Amino acid sequence: MTQARIPLILILCTTLSFCASCGTNSGSSTSAQGTASPTPTVEVAKVTSKKLSIATRLPGELQAYEAVAVFPKVTAYVDSISVDRGSRVKAGQLMARLVAPEVAAQRAEAQSKLQAAEAQRAEADAKLASDQSTYERLKSASATPGVVAANDLEIAQKAAEADRARLEALRESAEAAKSALKSITEIEGYLQLRAPFDGIVTERNVHPGSLVGPATSSSGAAMPMVHVEKTARLRLVVPVPEKYATGINVGSKVDFSVPAFPSQTFAGTIARIAHSVDVKTRTMPVELDVNNADGRLSSGMFPEVLWPVRRTEPTLFVPTSAVARTTEATFVIRIRGGNTEWVNVQTGELDGKSIEVFGGLREGDEVAVRGTDELRAGTHVVTKQVTEAATGK
Repeated sequence: MTQARIPLILILCTTLSFCASCGTNSGSSTSAQGTASPTPTVEVAKVTSKKLSIATRLPGELQAYEAVAVFPKVTAYVDSISVDRGSRVKAGQLMARLVAPEVAAQRAEAQSKLQAAEAQRAEADAKLASDQSTYERLKSASATPGVVAANDLEIAQKAAEADRARLEALRESAEAAKSALKSITEIEGYLQLRAPFDGIVTERNVHPGSLVGPATSSSGAAMPMVHVEKTARLRLVVPVPEKYATGINVGSKVDFSVPAFPSQTFAGTIARIAHSVDVKTRTMPVELDVNNADGRLSSGMFPEVLWPVRRTEPTLFVPTSAVARTTEATFVIRIRGGNTEWVNVQTGELDGKSIEVFGGLREGDEVAVRGTDELRAGTHVVTKQVTEAATGK
């Protein structure tokens, strides 16, 4: 009987051991399934509204306020030239003398024609006075019947009228000769090249003896004798991108720097706005006036302009870290009623650690400070408000 009870005890122990084991495993699974995951805590910041007021760096170009390529008005030879590259000139200053023998010949011919016309007019004037006097005497004598024949009186009258007509024609001829002489005199004045304004000669292309001609010369592409630029005042031309083309105010001061003086800042005043966007570059040219009385700056320099960017209306801002990007969308995570929402946005300009956003947001909305696609839409979260200092606003 003892031998029969031993297997039974073993079976009972094994069964109890197995049941205990099964009971233990069943309790762990329940615990794992029955315990809820902890609710995540998300740092949030409020969407703010303000007018954008920042500065961005744009390239620009310095140009002479006035620049002229000086061509002669007549074809001639250079007799002398008194300026060279870098010469400073005053308005009206003589820069070069030209010679044109044919112009001198034309002047002599015009002078001769004028003298001849004047002599003929004087002769006709004297003849008219004589014939008019004869006619007046005959007319007076004809008052006595039979003293002067009617035919003689008529002949004298016609002679005076013919003299008067001839004199008028000669006067017109003399005026034409005088105008021709004046024109030739003006052309002779073209043989003296004078500075159009106060400035600097930046280029010289001729020497004494060179044959020069007008810009429209039929001999081919003419080259200017000299270039003169006014540099005491410069134009700073800035191609402003289309997205920055609002809020530009004439009279505003703008700072810029040039590579030649890397440690210094210069300033210009917005003076002219194109009000038209170049369809090729999508930029709007804006000109600034720059005082360059000391001559430190030069035309052709490419400065870096600290361009002010302004919005005429307030826009919305969120921390830069709040914007999440995937291959499909750019979005922020808004927290509403303790649940997350993905809101698609478009980004604008950076302002410190905040970024401009456009989309379905409103001022005062709470968004996750750290946007990530790992925080799925519809997730229940606990929010924690962060300070403005923490978000960098």
